[in-house]
This record gives sequence, structure tokens and C-alpha cells, in this order.
Amino acid sequence: MSRPDPAVTKPLRLTIAQGAFLPVPPRLGGAVEKAWYALGREFARQGHAVTHIGRSFAGLPDRETDAGVTYLRVRGHAAPARLWQLKLLDLFYTRRVQRVLPPADILITNTFWLPLLARRPACGRTYVHVARFPKGQLRFYPRNAVLQTVSSAIRDAILAEIPDAAARTCVVPYPVSPAYHATPDGEREPVFLYVGRIHPEKGLHLLVEAYGRAAAAGLRGWKLRLVGPWAAAHGGGGESYRESLARQAAGAGGEVEFVGPVFAEDELVAHYRRAAVFLYPSLAERGETFGLSVLEAMAAGCPPVVSDLACFRDFVRDGDNGLVFDHRTTHAASDLANRLNTLAVDSARRNRLAIAASTTAQSYTLETVADRFVASFHAALSPAR
Repeated sequence: MSRPDPAVTKPLRLTIAQGAFLPVPPRLGGAVEKAWYALGREFARQGHAVTHIGRSFAGLPDRETDAGVTYLRVRGHAAPARLWQLKLLDLFYTRRVQRVLPPADILITNTFWLPLLARRPACGRTYVHVARFPKGQLRFYPRNAVLQTVSSAIRDAILAEIPDAAARTCVVPYPVSPAYHATPDGEREPVFLYVGRIHPEKGLHLLVEAYGRAAAAGLRGWKLRLVGPWAAAHGGGGESYRESLARQAAGAGGEVEFVGPVFAEDELVAHYRRAAVFLYPSLAERGETFGLSVLEAMAAGCPPVVSDLACFRDFVRDGDNGLVFDHRTTHAASDLANRLNTLAVDSARRNRLAIAASTTAQSYTLETVADRFVASFHAALSPAR
């Protein structure tokens, strides 16, 4: 039996430096914070030395070691409304992060400023986690920085801006926490579930309209449940948008339930495992980067119905492990309503989609994705690179 390559199994010193506005552990949510919190702990379990830097938060010490990860916290901020304020506060936060950066092999960061300011080689090879569609800033980052993103759609956008960056650009997806994985059992409540921010770009007004059309066409006994924050401070569309959805829902027929934000993982898992169908009708052509909640639902055996955004194409296959509707047409609400009615009356099809969705999600386990990251780190450090 061949022995593993020592260069690929060598323990690494990893620093994960996250943004100024959400804490780690992800007590206020955030797909990026959630993913890197889980990955950091998995890297430590595998024997790597991990330091995780984030914003300070009430109830969390400025320094602690937990599950083998050293957590350092520096003063951060609540997210402001204006973009220029956000960038300025992020700059102040990044300067504080610089003061506590330890020696490392790899410096992973999703902050705007740190790739520009962290130039000390001792802090590690800069590994930029590109969690959003680029807006021109990447061309100013060091030419030796690795650009890692989570979907083919964002990789294509990166290379459209920096065509010569193909050799240092890679796609490694977000992982799904082990808590979400479940064998589909067919015992589900008649609930259409949405989990995410209550914001106009998520297409929830389109979803409520489609639900009303489905009810008018004969849908009975099915509830639409919306889980997520609507407060602007948590990335929502504000109380006025929530109220407009409630007014729209009141005239839609059926039953629409606004649950509010849920950050505890066990509560989220329970929502996914109870619901029969997961809905994610996002309209954000340049806002959605991956769709972690869609993949979490699939892992929990809840088949998804999603809009036709490029980021979902990496793991949702129309008619195989989920359904896709074209959100760009003038009859998008009618098309979505038809899919709701189809799944509501066809339990056998729901079960087939659920089994296929759960199987797809097995490729995104925490261990599998962590191994892909470690291989990418070693590749970034190889002399040939």
C-alpha cells in the first residue's frame, strides 16, 4: 500500500480572519461566518494549528481556545446603512486585526482591506475568500494572492475582471454541517419553507404571489413558512417590507407564517426536517453566490424549488434533485405556482426528488470540503506554484 505524500499531510498553521460586522461563533447568522467556524474546527480536528480572528461580541472573551481553535476577537462594529461608512469601519477593524496576526502558512480572509494591507510574509500566503461577486477590487490585490470562491458563477466573474488569474483562482464550495444530513423519510408537514433574509432581492413578493395563485387554483392544506430576519441591521428589507408582504399574504389565501430570525442550528435543522418542500426564489443576479440554505435543505431531505440563478447550477438539477423556474419572465409567478401545485399533489415525486437531493448533498460534507481546502492550501504553498 502506498504511503501518503508527506507534503500533502503536513500540518499547517492557518489563520482565518473574518469581517467586522458578524461574530464567530455565528450568533447573528451569516453563511460565511457559519462555514468558516465549522471549517476551522474541522481543520483543528485534523491536526492543523488554527487561529480564528473575528469581532468582539457580548458574552465572548477576547481570547479563548475551544475545540483546538484559538479565537482572537478585536473591536468590530454593527453594520451601518451607508456603503462608505461600512468600508471605513472595515478599514479601522482591519488595522486592529493586523496587530494580532500570528505567524502562519496560510492567511484566509473575506475582508475587503486585509489582502491590501497584510504584506508580511510571516503572516502566511494570502488566501482570499471571495464570498460575493467582485466589483473591481480584486485587481488591486497582490498578484500572488490565491482567489478562492464557492461557485462556478463567481469564478467566471473573477476571470472576466482578471483574465490572467486563472492559475491562482479555485472553486471550493461551502460545507454542510453534519447536523443537517438526514435520510428522507417521507413523513413531512405540508409546508413550503423559505429560510433566508426577508429582503426584496430574495423574491419573496413573487413567492407570496405564486402561493396565492396556487391557492386560487385549488391548493389546500399547505402553509407557506418564511424563516429569517427582516430588520435592516440583520440584512433584511426592514419592517416596511415585512408589512407589505403580510398585506400581500392576507389577500393571497392559504396561510403565510412569518417566523422571524432563527440562528440556533438545532432549530434550523428542525425546520428543514419538518417541511415538505424548500423554496428559494431569489432575484439577485449578482447577489447570490452559492445558496447554502438550499444545500442544507437538500441534506435534510427537503427538495428545493429555486430560481434560475447561475450559482444554483453547481448542485441543483431541474427535475432530478429539485425544480427550477425562470424568474426573469413576465409569467414567473404563474410558473412557480404550477410547480407548487405539482409537488403538493404528487408525494411520490417529492420523495424521489428528496432522495436525489440528499444524495447530492453527501458530496458537501464538512470532512470532504475541508479536505479540498487543505489540498488547495498545500497547492498554494508548493514551490511550483
